[in-house]
Formats: sequence, structure tokens, C-alpha cells
Amino acid sequence: MTGSSTNLKALHRSPPLGVLAIVFTALFLGSIASQAIMTGGAPFPIPYSPVPEIQAYYTRFPDVLRVVSFLQFGAAIPLGLFTATIVSRLLFHKVNAAGVHIALFGGLTASSLLAVSALASWTLSQPGVATETGAMRAVELFAFATGGFGNVASMGLLLAGVSVPALFLRLMPRWACWFGLILAGIAELSTLSMVFPALSLLLPLARFPAFMWMIVAGFSIPKGRSNP
Repeated sequence: MTGSSTNLKALHRSPPLGVLAIVFTALFLGSIASQAIMTGGAPFPIPYSPVPEIQAYYTRFPDVLRVVSFLQFGAAIPLGLFTATIVSRLLFHKVNAAGVHIALFGGLTASSLLAVSALASWTLSQPGVATETGAMRAVELFAFATGGFGNVASMGLLLAGVSVPALFLRLMPRWACWFGLILAGIAELSTLSMVFPALSLLLPLARFPAFMWMIVAGFSIPKGRSNP
């Protein structure tokens, strides 16, 4: 009886991590796809475009903004759930390191900033906002700051906070851990775009590969462990 009981596995009761990562990715990518489809491929303006060009886009496509903001606000929810669940999973595996709390801070901040960015974009879609140049510019920059380098830098903390303990405890493939750490470094460097706008190219380089890392992490971190 003693020998058989030591082989029993304890299971972590939680939402499926991999599914949460897929739902988050689908909603975020869906927001980008819907923008491209509904505008006929019109390029989404960046904050460094001429102000009249930005204003013309927002006044022309308010319905698109509402759909995009709805999907991105929806994406913030599974991102927050993914964060809470993966941190709980690490604690279940008896990870006793600061990285767990860094991951929690980073992931919940990323989720919150994404939601705030979506709400700001929704505000832009309302009558009378985009037509007022000053209000449009302020809300648009705030949406970019929160959903851009704010969200990406916070995501980097989530990736680093999970990848380091997962590397030492072999909870994920080594390549995935190192991949997460590299992406985390790029994500933190993307904050330099606040000073050097040309470095905004780092934002997609960190953001979109991070989706793949989340899916890999979600399906690779074991749900069970042997009882001590």
C-alpha cells in the first residue's frame, strides 16, 4: 500500500491553460483580421502618422473601432485568467521563487492595460470624439501607449517570470524557456520606443511570438505531480 500510494499523482485543478492561450490569441488576432476585412485593407494609422490622416481614419471607420475594441477587451479576460492559472500551476509545482510573483504582476498588468487600451479605442469610436482634433489625439495616444509598449513590456515580465523557474525545474522544454527569455528581453527593450519612435518595430517582434510561447507553455507545463 505504501509503495502504491507514493506513485499517486496530485492534479492541479484549473481551467485548461493551453485553451486559455488559444482563446486569447484567437481574439487578439481576430481583432486585427476584422479591421483588415471591414476596412478593405486600409492601413491602421500609427501615432507617428500625420494627424489629419489619423483623424480621417477614425472618423471614417467608427464601426470598425467598436468591433476591434470589443475583441481586444475580450482578449484581456483570457489573458488575465491565463496569468492567474499559470502562476497557480507554478505554485502547485512548489516553485518558491520571486519569478512567480513577477509573472503575476506582469500578466495582470498586461491584461489590465490591454483592457484600458480597448476602452480608449471604444471611446474614439463615439460621436464627437474623433472630430475634435485635441481629444482624438489624446485618446489615440493613450490607447497606443497602454496597448503598445505598456502591454508588451508587461507581457515580457510574464514570460520571464515563468520561463526562469520552468527552466530550472524542467517544467517546459528548454528551447521554450530560452525563447521566452529572449522575447522578454525584446519586450523590455521596446519601451525605448517612448524615446526613439523607430524602435516601435520591436513591439510586434515581441508581441506575436509571445502568443506562440503562451500556447506552448499552456500545453507543456504538467498538470500533475507526484505526491511527496
